[in-house]
Amino acid sequence: MDDRMNRRNGYPLTVPDTLLDSDAMRRACAVRDFREIFRLVNRRTGSSQAVMAAAIGGMTSSRVSDIIRGARGIRGRGLIERVADGFGIPGEMLGLPARPWEATADGMETQDAGARGATPVGVDRRAFVTESAARSAGPMAAPHGQRAAQALDLMGGDGVSSVKDALSDLIDHYALTIRSLPPAEVYDELLAVRTQAGRLLASSVPGAQREDVTLSVGWLSCLLGIAACDMGAHAAARLWCGEADRCGREAGHPELSGWALFTRSLIAFYQGRPRESVALASRGQAITAPGTPAHAKLVTQEMRAAAMTGDADQMADARNRARVDMAKLPATATAAGVFSVSPGEDPPYTATALMLLGRHQDAVIATDHVLRTHYGPQTQRYGGHPSRGYARAQLILGLAQAGTGNLDEAVAAGHAALAGHRADWPTMTLAAKLCQVLERDFPGAHPTAEYRTRYQEVAMVPTGHHGSSGGSA
Repeated sequence: MDDRMNRRNGYPLTVPDTLLDSDAMRRACAVRDFREIFRLVNRRTGSSQAVMAAAIGGMTSSRVSDIIRGARGIRGRGLIERVADGFGIPGEMLGLPARPWEATADGMETQDAGARGATPVGVDRRAFVTESAARSAGPMAAPHGQRAAQALDLMGGDGVSSVKDALSDLIDHYALTIRSLPPAEVYDELLAVRTQAGRLLASSVPGAQREDVTLSVGWLSCLLGIAACDMGAHAAARLWCGEADRCGREAGHPELSGWALFTRSLIAFYQGRPRESVALASRGQAITAPGTPAHAKLVTQEMRAAAMTGDADQMADARNRARVDMAKLPATATAAGVFSVSPGEDPPYTATALMLLGRHQDAVIATDHVLRTHYGPQTQRYGGHPSRGYARAQLILGLAQAGTGNLDEAVAAGHAALAGHRADWPTMTLAAKLCQVLERDFPGAHPTAEYRTRYQEVAMVPTGHHGSSGGSA
């Protein structure tokens, strides 16, 4: 079991060996009796129908119920493969080829270990640096969190210019991937790189290059603030944001300072201090230029924080300003990563703002649009877990559905958000709020109890130790 469980690390559901090896499961798989397979998984693992549906993907809890009752069946190879992958049933048991997750780590290793010490000929340097930051340096690999710093240290022999370029590459890499990696792990890795960059800055860097290195240190500090926020380490996040702000001012780069203030505003928002959140977002807008991603994101943050205070007029004004600001963004502006703003008919966080003002049906419509537009199957999940943006959008949808009185849809959205076992602080804050609303508005209901159980299971996992950005509800 250990090997199979290790290979499926990150999947939301894996049936245990005791069930997989049982006569009942083997007989059901041999004849593809999916009613019995689903019934066994449901009863023997204690997994709810919603969790089973989310594990398979593209399936509702009501359909799982229909399959267990025998009202519907499973047809088509693609769906059968999804069932095998969702439950962790080896392909041969269902008459399928071996599933991708059945491959051993050795079987997947294709790189020549002897060639790891040099940049391959003909490979783009930026791609090589990014890849080097994410993989081991060989059999005697540095502990996780030190690999990128180790690569950076090796490049130091080529001079400040080489390290400066490598830092830029790494910042781009982390800006794109920080929200799809476990916060605690990415924090450790960023800290190691930031330490190396700090040592470089403390050395005799020529004046012409010092500003660039200072700016890189600032961006790394800003990323550390984001990772600390996702871990719920608020004191550390505040310190890193302060360092990023200082570097931004020292290097004459107000957009960096603006992003640091955005993270502080976000923390205040999720801590339930909306007026402080509005004030921090307004400070950021005052120092950033309209028509930049930072300024647009700060306006949208003001919008949802104003909604939390109940100020519908300020929310509407900020929403209009955000639309104007986003229209000014250059065509070359990136729409991916933490230092970006997602394009759309409405500014990011509109659905959240509508929900907070009690406009629940409007919030349902807006969130449905975000989920359809920004989260296709390939972006919903990372390593078997819902992406953070997708999970938060589902929780906003759940809160909005609860506000309309639709218990089943609210609970389904909550289960979709918590289908994996990764937890970051903002997501768990929303998940707790949905639990409170369901227990207040639908006390004693079985779906409410099911969601509470799932929330408590996920809440037991230390925040940030197990698991993108995209459209924002």
